[in-house]
Amino acid sequence: MSQLSNRRAVITGAGSGIGAAIARAYAAEGARLVLADRNAASLAETAITCRNLGAEVFECLADVGTVEGAQASVDRCVEHFGGIDILVNNAGMLTQARCVDLTLEMWNDMLRVDLTSVFVASQRALPHMLAQRWGRIINVASQLGIKGGAELTHYAAAKAGVIGFTKSLALEVAKDNVLVNAIAPGPIETPLVGGISDDWKRAKARELPLGRFGLADEVAPVAVLLASEPGGNLFVGQTLGPNSGDVMP
Repeated sequence: MSQLSNRRAVITGAGSGIGAAIARAYAAEGARLVLADRNAASLAETAITCRNLGAEVFECLADVGTVEGAQASVDRCVEHFGGIDILVNNAGMLTQARCVDLTLEMWNDMLRVDLTSVFVASQRALPHMLAQRWGRIINVASQLGIKGGAELTHYAAAKAGVIGFTKSLALEVAKDNVLVNAIAPGPIETPLVGGISDDWKRAKARELPLGRFGLADEVAPVAVLLASEPGGNLFVGQTLGPNSGDVMP
């Protein structure tokens, strides 16, 4: 029995990495999908894969770094499916620099894409979820939002903001059966880490109790759990950590 049969789901950043893995997992579990990304080629590739798994899929070419782009996939889901049940705020960016070298532009870009987009998309989806008294919002954060990371102060700050936003919104809407949770992966082998130095990645791998970075397909089942019934029914404001042992709350 499919865990997400006929659920209407939006996944941002679905063109690659964790977002693409979640899209495939949701498709396999019977969800109807709106997939968003700013890269048309990779978005189309994920959409084809999900259709081959039997899912009904609409593509949304959008940049969540703008208000209109962050709202677009939610609007597309409501337009095509008549509402929205699940929102996965996964899209993000990652750059590396010492705090002393960060420009204000780099700082603002990080917050705009990795944090503000989560607020904007969630706010757009909430009226529909509250009206139907059912919804799941799943925000992809990072273990660095919990423990911090050298040369990643802007990224860690944005992801810590995602975790704080998740907890606060969960307190507001749980009574209406809208459950808001976060996933804070550790280092994952995705295109997102392509901009991080090899020295940083080698040092990070040595720190991990598991001894290796994770794979996107090892994170996606967590997003299925949080969106499912009854599996996800008791998770409220939680931050789940598939992180190779990097953080043990």
